[in-house]
Amino acid sequence: MTDIQRPFVLLRSGAIIDLAAPDPGSWTDEDLAVGLSRTFRWGGHSAWPRPLSVAQHSLAVHAISEAMFGPLTPQAALYELLHDAEEGLIGFDCIAPLKPFLGKPFSDMCEKLNRAVASRYGLMPLMEASWRCHKKADRIAAASEALHVVKWSRYEIRTSLSIAETPLETDPLDTSEFLPWEPWPSEYAAARWLSALEHQYHRLYSATAVCRDPL
Repeated sequence: MTDIQRPFVLLRSGAIIDLAAPDPGSWTDEDLAVGLSRTFRWGGHSAWPRPLSVAQHSLAVHAISEAMFGPLTPQAALYELLHDAEEGLIGFDCIAPLKPFLGKPFSDMCEKLNRAVASRYGLMPLMEASWRCHKKADRIAAASEALHVVKWSRYEIRTSLSIAETPLETDPLDTSEFLPWEPWPSEYAAARWLSALEHQYHRLYSATAVCRDPL
């Protein structure tokens, strides 16, 4: 008998990741940026010419969280940027109504990827209050995307999608290159997300260096 086929993926860098047993060192930051920029929200559906990427969504959640709760610590900022990182490694953002049909094997794989991401980037578990803040920002982003990107009505957002948060009117990602709420091209989304990741990593490293005891 041969071994069961493993879910290996060859990444842009040439690295290979086993999605069922992920090594935290098996992808580059650029691989993750590309994956997130080419993984689409809302099943890939959009009222615009392009679908909305998970990379753009992650940047929006980060911006909304900062607007609501003030400047984030490097750890909290990294968490917002990476909260859907496993989707970029799988290349699939599962819509909520589909998850029960995929069952435990899929949820177990996602959990293993989440643990690998946390190990790779040094993410600490959020305290309960911080988790609630993150979820609120995430739901506001979802409500806003549903209204402005997919074009669900406000009534449908509350009833069909069961999102109680009020959609934003102003796009939290201010850019002169695109219209408000317009989904970005994948190359642009990848570059913006990777730049934000590197900036927060630099902040985290600098904070660690300042706090480190002298030898």
